[in-house]
Amino acid sequence: MLASFFATFLIGLREGLEAALVVGILVAYLTRLDRRDALPKLWTGVGLAVALALGVGAIFTFGAYMLTFEAQELLGGGLSLLAVAMVTWMIFWMQKAGRTLKAGLEGGIDKALRGGVWALVAIGFVSVAREGVETTLLLWSMVQSFGESPVALLGALLGLATAVVLGWFIARGMLRLNLGRFFTWTGGFLVVVAAGVLAYAFHDLQEAGVLPGPFGAGAPIDAATGLVATGWAGFPFGWAFDVSATVAPDSALAVLLQATVGFMPQMTWIQVIAWVVYVAVVAPLFVRGVRAGRRPRPSSSPLTPLAESRPDAAPATVATSIAP
Repeated sequence: MLASFFATFLIGLREGLEAALVVGILVAYLTRLDRRDALPKLWTGVGLAVALALGVGAIFTFGAYMLTFEAQELLGGGLSLLAVAMVTWMIFWMQKAGRTLKAGLEGGIDKALRGGVWALVAIGFVSVAREGVETTLLLWSMVQSFGESPVALLGALLGLATAVVLGWFIARGMLRLNLGRFFTWTGGFLVVVAAGVLAYAFHDLQEAGVLPGPFGAGAPIDAATGLVATGWAGFPFGWAFDVSATVAPDSALAVLLQATVGFMPQMTWIQVIAWVVYVAVVAPLFVRGVRAGRRPRPSSSPLTPLAESRPDAAPATVATSIAP
């Protein structure tokens, strides 16, 4: 129970803090330009983005109940794959664009102010919608896999609420937080979480019959037991392992492992292969990006990396330097 709460809380906190910082940059820049009259238009766009994210989550949650079991599994698997793709892209995008994020957002505001009412609404919407839809898909996939919807949903909501409060304190200069280190560690956690979501996506697709696996007619059968083969005898479309007798699927340990590393007491070979390949490819790229972001940079850089900022740096630097 606590494991699913913690996992969704951390994801809600990270993704929510990204969105809160983006909105904070936009609001601060409009205030600095003495264009408070444009703030209602910006907040309209932000509100529409939040409504979109909530609407997407509601459609997926309640719409799935009207589908057959196979269709539900197909929907869940497909959306989980989409969530993994979006999260992976966002992790590397933040590594690359985080140092110029403030300048890019302010440039967008300058163009929007020349473009009229709808341009400001659009920049508020686009700046938050991407984060919102990504967060909705990832949390929806995790809640489905945990099977503890109320607890996992509560963790996500508290994480988002905490992110809004922290974002407000940071934007006001009332809180100094090493955002570079925060996003680096949570980015690493997201890599592992995404690997688990990917593995569960393949499990759903196997149950839907889209991919071969132990749920279909072509599953390898153990001649001695008449059950689907486990271990090397079950490669590649049977069970890779089954430790359900040792780790009960509904136990706290099983939930903890699934919430953190994507482990399930019984996993197919395709799930295991997907998890290993994802981590083997993405983790080294992520680490390389972290190391590249810590290399010394010229003092004229538009945004000083948080890890290298001076103790007496202005709050604005701390609030907007979000790259590792």
